[in-house]
Amino acid sequence: MRDWTIEVLPVGPLQMNAVLLLCPGPDGAPGEAVLIDPGDEAPRLLARATGAGCRLVQLLATHGHFDHVGAAAAVQAACGLPLRCHPDDEPFIARMPEIQAGWGFPGTPVPQVQADLLDGVTVPFAGGEILVRHVPGHSPGQVMFVLPGYAVAGDCLFAGSVGRTDLPGGDFQVLEKSIRERIYTLPDETVVVPGHGPGTTVGREKATNPFVRG
Repeated sequence: MRDWTIEVLPVGPLQMNAVLLLCPGPDGAPGEAVLIDPGDEAPRLLARATGAGCRLVQLLATHGHFDHVGAAAAVQAACGLPLRCHPDDEPFIARMPEIQAGWGFPGTPVPQVQADLLDGVTVPFAGGEILVRHVPGHSPGQVMFVLPGYAVAGDCLFAGSVGRTDLPGGDFQVLEKSIRERIYTLPDETVVVPGHGPGTTVGREKATNPFVRG
């Protein structure tokens, strides 16, 4: 895998962590960028990718909750990419304006979805691959993206906490199983990038997380 960097940009009123993976191009040629969880502030996210000399090549969602995908349609208007997600969360995205209104947020357009991020799928990036792991529990279609040294975990695992399971499709027993079997089996030094708040590591959460210990 060629040299690449990861940038975490908290966006919107819920300060959701949008994630940009950036890989510069050779000899000044345009590089490639992957945007994970385009939740809000589409112009800022697009400007950051462009400012880094990269063009978006993948638009991915860890899950279908509106704070993670609310700006996907606006990003699509600029790049023409479908929003890729797990099929079990496609219904949440289809009902996004209704769900946003129920929580008191302004509605945003429903994006074009490509619901193909099944467990074990790989997404090409920087001459290598991003591995998709299905980690349900917070939502039925929650996935995690695994790269060398990093796991972009969405709302499955946080620093010192775990994703809430009181929303439709949530299940704590399923979430606990996902964390133990899909995240805590990664190397301890793996940096976990959560959907909100600061990053952590697999080893730290295994040793200290009060909800799911390793």
